[in-house]
Amino acid sequence: MPHVAMVLTPGFQFLALGAQAAFELANLVAGEDFYSLGIYSPNGGMMTSSTGLPLPTVPLMQAGPIDTLLVMAGTTPPAQQDEATLAILREAAQGARRVAGLCTGAFLLAQTGLLDGKRATTHWSYARQLRDSYPAVRVEEDRIFINEGSVWTSAGLTAGLDLAVALVERDLGADVAGAVARRLVMHHRRAGGQSQHSELLELAARSDRIQNALIHARRNLTNPLSVEELAEVAALSPRQFSRAFRAETGQSPAKAVEQLRLEAARLLLEDTRHSLDAVAQQTGFADLRRMREAFMRQYGQPPQAMRRLARAA
Repeated sequence: MPHVAMVLTPGFQFLALGAQAAFELANLVAGEDFYSLGIYSPNGGMMTSSTGLPLPTVPLMQAGPIDTLLVMAGTTPPAQQDEATLAILREAAQGARRVAGLCTGAFLLAQTGLLDGKRATTHWSYARQLRDSYPAVRVEEDRIFINEGSVWTSAGLTAGLDLAVALVERDLGADVAGAVARRLVMHHRRAGGQSQHSELLELAARSDRIQNALIHARRNLTNPLSVEELAEVAALSPRQFSRAFRAETGQSPAKAVEQLRLEAARLLLEDTRHSLDAVAQQTGFADLRRMREAFMRQYGQPPQAMRRLARAA
């Protein structure tokens, strides 16, 4: 039975513990206890969270055989750990099939040297600090999670759930992982290559009606996505929809749709080898010329230049 060991350090963030729910629900969906779970710290004892709440932990060296080691820290990067603590983390990682640093847990992995020469990510607000403090780590700040062989890292907090579901998918397949995501009410299970900055979050619609229209747009980018189509999803008249949309997002529906198309196109350019024409078609731009014009307005660079930069990075 694969054992998942969650390792806490002082000031850990309670939300990061939510990653264990993916493995718990995987057992439920699979109909068997496929995973076992445990909560540890390098030396055991009570571990105090960032909010001051204590949690009992078991010494990591008492965990027994570890399949998956999940290392987590707090809402800010952890202090440099003493060599004895780092030695415990290294030994546990060497015996595990895979190890993951959730959010600022990437700093702990960097301190052990486990990220040297590897691509890694962390919360976007601390990515530059990770890069400056550990120049041997190839930091990619705009990723939900990154897998480099047996080492994984994730962006901030809720991205740890995306990483955990990806681990479940590796072990039990896409059907189980999809069922776990649905039980977690993850409306859009994010892939590792997805940007930490989501246009859906930036638009910040307050009402369910406008949010549903945006979700429909993101899932159907190849549709015309006219005001009439989006208004129908929102169960409003086109005039009511346009007025409510601008009031909630500060943008017109047409501009918001273009932003969603640009986000999707940029990710395809960075993470696939699709031709520029194929990217334009898959993201709903009428043709390559219009996609190029949109890229120039938004990013100040044509699509092919952004692809070259992504590949160079």
